[in-house]
Amino acid sequence: MRVIAIDGPAGSGKSTVARRLAERLGTAYLDTGAMYRAVAFAALRRGMDPGDAGPVARMAPGLDIAVDGGQVKVDGVDATIEIRGPEVTRAVSEVAANPAVRTELVRRQRDWVAERGGAVVEGRDIGSVVFPDAELRAYLHARPEVRAGRRHQEVSDLEYEAVAADIARRDSFDSERQADPLHRAEGAVVVDTSDRSVEEIVDELLGHLGGP
Repeated sequence: MRVIAIDGPAGSGKSTVARRLAERLGTAYLDTGAMYRAVAFAALRRGMDPGDAGPVARMAPGLDIAVDGGQVKVDGVDATIEIRGPEVTRAVSEVAANPAVRTELVRRQRDWVAERGGAVVEGRDIGSVVFPDAELRAYLHARPEVRAGRRHQEVSDLEYEAVAADIARRDSFDSERQADPLHRAEGAVVVDTSDRSVEEIVDELLGHLGGP
């Protein structure tokens, strides 16, 4: 089973790179962040405080989360657009810091990949926790202003300063949380995506794999 793990902070380009790498390899692609966003979406939809660890932890195992390509369904509801909205974005770091939620979703992520016989998987803890024995583990990063600029293009209804502040907040939260904090896995290939094209980055990663 071929598993490629790609980690990195928000705006580092990991989703775009992971999707393109999966296309080049002809394998499945999993955005694990979408799963955490799905839990945050479900909590908000039910009027719950995403930071209220106990209720959210009890809710998570019963959720039907279906991730298929770019589409995400939560209990049969298409939440593809909603999970990328500002409300879910503000809530997702708290949900992702919940140890019980992480345990549940890591199990689901491993099952998802096993069912498909491998995948390119991206997130915050893929190479360090979910698939520490992946064939390739990569950590993508970029300069703060580049990352903020990319996210601003995605959420153009928000001011650049607000996007930059939110990224800084998420960096701090994700890096300092007790449960599986964001960090570069030992031995991971480190790629600065600031001034490089997607194809250049994918070519480099394929080089580490010895080609498709």
